[in-house]
Amino acid sequence: MLADAAGLMPESLKFPGDQRFFNDALERADLIVHGRNSFEDQPNSPRRRRIIATRKVATLTPDPSNPNATLWNPAGASFDDACAQAGVTAGTAAIIGGPEIFALFFDRYDTFWLSQAPRVQLPGGEPCFPGVPAQTPEQLLAAHGLSPHEVTLLDPADDVRVTAWRRG
Repeated sequence: MLADAAGLMPESLKFPGDQRFFNDALERADLIVHGRNSFEDQPNSPRRRRIIATRKVATLTPDPSNPNATLWNPAGASFDDACAQAGVTAGTAAIIGGPEIFALFFDRYDTFWLSQAPRVQLPGGEPCFPGVPAQTPEQLLAAHGLSPHEVTLLDPADDVRVTAWRRG
C-alpha cells in the first residue's frame, strides 16, 4: 500500500532513509510525472519540470498554477507529446505515482524502485499498483519484464528497503 484508506500517506509510512532516497532521486531527474493527487514536497519541488496526469483536460495544457508543469490527459495525447510540451525530450523521468500512473509506464520502465516497509500495515489502503492485492507488486513487475536486482536497506531499525527492478 502507498496510502491509507483515505488516500493519504500516513506518517507511519514516512522513514528518513526512504525520504532521502526519494529526494535524491528527484534531484537527479529531468522530469517528474505524477497524477493530480500525488505530489512531492521538497524545497526544490516548485522548480522541477513536471507532467501531471489528469482527466480534467482533453489533451495537453500548461498548468495555470505552476509554470513548470504540464497537464496531460493520457487518453488524449501521447507521453512523448507531453514531454515535448514540457520542454523535456531526453533524460530521466521520475514516475512518482499514483497506482494508475505507475501502471501507464509498466512497459516503459528501465528501472522501477520498489520501496517496502514490511512492519507497516494499512488495512483498506490504496495499493501501489492496480491488481494488488490479487497479485503482489513483485508479480506485476515481473509480468512486465522487470526483475529484481540490488536491494538497499534504507532504514535498518524498521527493515525499510528498496529494490531496483530492472528491464532485461
